[in-house]
Amino acid sequence: MTTDGSGSSGPKPLPDPEESPLKFPTDFPIKVMGKRQDRFAQTVVDIVLKHAPDYDPSTLEMRASREANYLSVTCTIRATSRDQLDNLYRELSGHPMVKMVL
Repeated sequence: MTTDGSGSSGPKPLPDPEESPLKFPTDFPIKVMGKRQDRFAQTVVDIVLKHAPDYDPSTLEMRASREANYLSVTCTIRATSRDQLDNLYRELSGHPMVKMVL
Protein backbone atom coordinates (compact mmCIF):
# COMPACT_ATOMS: atom_id res chain seq x y z
CA MET A 1 0.00 0.00 0.00
CA THR A 2 1.24 3.50 -0.82
CA THR A 3 1.53 6.35 1.62
CA ASP A 4 -1.30 8.22 -0.10
CA GLY A 5 -3.73 5.54 0.98
CA SER A 6 -4.88 4.75 -2.55
CA GLY A 7 -3.68 1.17 -2.38
CA SER A 8 -2.08 1.53 -5.80
CA SER A 9 1.61 0.78 -6.03
CA GLY A 10 1.97 1.56 -9.76
CA PRO A 11 3.47 4.72 -11.22
CA LYS A 12 1.34 7.83 -11.58
CA PRO A 13 0.00 8.39 -15.10
CA LEU A 14 1.89 10.93 -17.18
CA PRO A 15 0.16 14.26 -17.73
CA ASP A 16 -1.66 14.68 -21.02
CA PRO A 17 0.84 16.37 -23.40
CA GLU A 18 -2.05 18.29 -24.96
CA GLU A 19 -2.93 19.83 -21.60
CA SER A 20 -1.02 23.00 -20.77
CA PRO A 21 -0.03 23.97 -17.23
CA LEU A 22 -0.73 27.56 -18.29
CA LYS A 23 -4.14 29.09 -17.75
CA PHE A 24 -5.19 31.31 -20.64
CA PRO A 25 -5.27 34.16 -21.27
CA THR A 26 -1.92 34.98 -19.65
CA ASP A 27 0.97 37.39 -20.15
CA PHE A 28 3.80 35.36 -21.63
CA PRO A 29 7.35 36.62 -22.32
CA ILE A 30 9.10 35.29 -25.41
CA LYS A 31 12.85 35.83 -25.69
CA VAL A 32 14.32 35.66 -29.19
CA MET A 33 18.07 35.71 -29.86
CA GLY A 34 19.94 36.27 -33.08
CA LYS A 35 22.95 37.91 -34.68
CA ARG A 36 22.88 41.66 -34.30
CA GLN A 37 21.86 42.86 -37.76
CA ASP A 38 19.60 45.35 -39.46
CA ARG A 39 15.88 44.64 -39.09
CA PHE A 40 16.29 41.77 -36.59
CA ALA A 41 14.07 43.37 -33.94
CA GLN A 42 11.55 44.54 -36.56
CA THR A 43 11.40 41.04 -38.07
CA VAL A 44 10.68 39.55 -34.64
CA VAL A 45 7.95 42.14 -33.99
CA ASP A 46 6.39 41.46 -37.42
CA ILE A 47 6.19 37.72 -36.66
CA VAL A 48 4.85 38.31 -33.14
CA LEU A 49 2.13 40.62 -34.48
CA LYS A 50 0.96 37.93 -36.91
CA HIS A 51 0.24 35.63 -33.96
CA ALA A 52 -0.65 38.24 -31.32
CA PRO A 53 -2.19 41.22 -33.11
CA ASP A 54 -2.77 43.04 -29.81
CA TYR A 55 0.97 43.03 -28.95
CA ASP A 56 2.27 46.54 -28.24
CA PRO A 57 5.71 46.90 -29.91
CA SER A 58 6.58 49.79 -27.59
CA THR A 59 6.97 47.22 -24.78
CA LEU A 60 9.77 45.42 -26.64
CA GLU A 61 12.91 44.87 -24.55
CA MET A 62 16.32 44.56 -26.24
CA ARG A 63 19.69 43.60 -24.87
CA ALA A 64 22.98 43.26 -26.74
CA SER A 65 25.48 40.55 -25.85
CA ARG A 66 28.67 41.52 -24.04
CA GLU A 67 30.59 41.95 -27.29
CA ALA A 68 27.51 43.27 -29.14
CA ASN A 69 27.53 40.45 -31.70
CA TYR A 70 24.11 39.13 -30.68
CA LEU A 71 20.83 40.71 -29.69
CA SER A 72 18.09 39.33 -27.48
CA VAL A 73 14.60 40.67 -27.93
CA THR A 74 11.85 40.00 -25.39
CA CYS A 75 8.20 40.40 -26.33
CA THR A 76 5.58 39.86 -23.67
CA ILE A 77 2.33 38.90 -25.34
CA ARG A 78 -1.15 38.22 -24.00
CA ALA A 79 -1.27 34.52 -24.90
CA THR A 80 -4.72 33.12 -25.52
CA SER A 81 -3.94 29.44 -26.22
CA ARG A 82 -1.25 26.82 -26.39
CA ASP A 83 -1.78 26.59 -30.16
CA GLN A 84 -1.05 30.29 -30.48
CA LEU A 85 2.23 29.89 -28.57
CA ASP A 86 3.22 26.74 -30.47
CA ASN A 87 2.63 28.43 -33.83
CA LEU A 88 4.52 31.55 -32.77
CA TYR A 89 7.49 29.53 -31.49
CA ARG A 90 7.49 27.44 -34.66
CA GLU A 91 7.59 30.47 -36.96
CA LEU A 92 10.21 32.30 -34.91
CA SER A 93 12.42 29.20 -34.60
CA GLY A 94 12.23 28.60 -38.35
CA HIS A 95 13.32 32.09 -39.34
CA PRO A 96 16.92 32.29 -40.63
CA MET A 97 17.73 35.39 -38.54
CA VAL A 98 16.76 33.64 -35.30
CA LYS A 99 19.31 31.53 -33.41
CA MET A 100 17.20 30.63 -30.34
CA VAL A 101 13.74 31.16 -28.88
CA LEU A 102 13.01 30.81 -25.15
